[in-house]
Amino acid sequence: MSGALAYDPARRPRQPPTPAPDAFAVHRAALATGAEIAYVHEGAGGTPLVLLHGCPETKRIWWRNIGPLADAGFEVIAPDFRGVGDSGPAPGDVHGVATYAKDVHALVAGHLGHDACVVAAGDLGGVVATDLVHRYPGFVTGNCAFNTVPPMGADYAAAGLDFADFSALGTGPTGDYREWQGARPDELAAILHTPEARRLWVAGVFRSRLWASPGSFTDAEVDFQTEPFADEDRLRASWAPYQLAYGRPLDEMPLTDAVEVPTLVLYGADDHVIGPDFLVFAEVAYPNRIGPLAVAGAGHFLPWERADVFNEIVPAVLRP
Repeated sequence: MSGALAYDPARRPRQPPTPAPDAFAVHRAALATGAEIAYVHEGAGGTPLVLLHGCPETKRIWWRNIGPLADAGFEVIAPDFRGVGDSGPAPGDVHGVATYAKDVHALVAGHLGHDACVVAAGDLGGVVATDLVHRYPGFVTGNCAFNTVPPMGADYAAAGLDFADFSALGTGPTGDYREWQGARPDELAAILHTPEARRLWVAGVFRSRLWASPGSFTDAEVDFQTEPFADEDRLRASWAPYQLAYGRPLDEMPLTDAVEVPTLVLYGADDHVIGPDFLVFAEVAYPNRIGPLAVAGAGHFLPWERADVFNEIVPAVLRP
């Protein structure tokens, strides 16, 4: 048994099959921001839906969702953030929420020509989505947020909450993981001195019960998710957001006010990185929302772990 809902993941329905690693063409765009961004683009002509990954993830975390969401009428756009996955190195080694949001807008609006889109995102991607909403008013018309840090600038005090108490910001069960990557990246990189060691470090995220619901990834699927991180530069790029809390120069202050855009809020209940207090904070941070809805048999990687739920509820709520 696992998680607060006392749901046995072994009884989770069979999930949609994982497409082959080469199931989707990878496109590349040289953007006005200076970044070269790699992305998957399926279902052209539908409602633009941008899927934003977290850390340490790439666009591959959406592999179970891209096809079904395109079939449901979305034009699916799943990019890799600068420096990770198949994207080019970050120009000037500049990383940060605001920079990632500018890259996304440059890709979707500048390169693909869309004036508006809907977004689905968790973890770091959810924070980028918040910035995107505020930085480009009217650009994001619908949002799905799951297992992320909710907007920090919401009026939590009025609800009797203190954002400093949000469990994901504390030491918690994964505090050492954040500290190694954020404060001691050179030391960690020296320890992870082979491609195999680097992949093993990332594999712990997909195998550990602190993140995923037990049994969510087969060995072959872990190999698929970790392959991009065999490269030291790409692994280090995935650590950059953690370093912002440990003195890395901030590219620009992210925009973190409450999100008024209609938002579907989901929560993978087996997540110990983003704890269940996400639910009460999300109720304040996303006032124009459906949810939060806790999804049993899912953890931090909800769209992958319960693709059967995600691929149905997102079109039902976010498609015009």
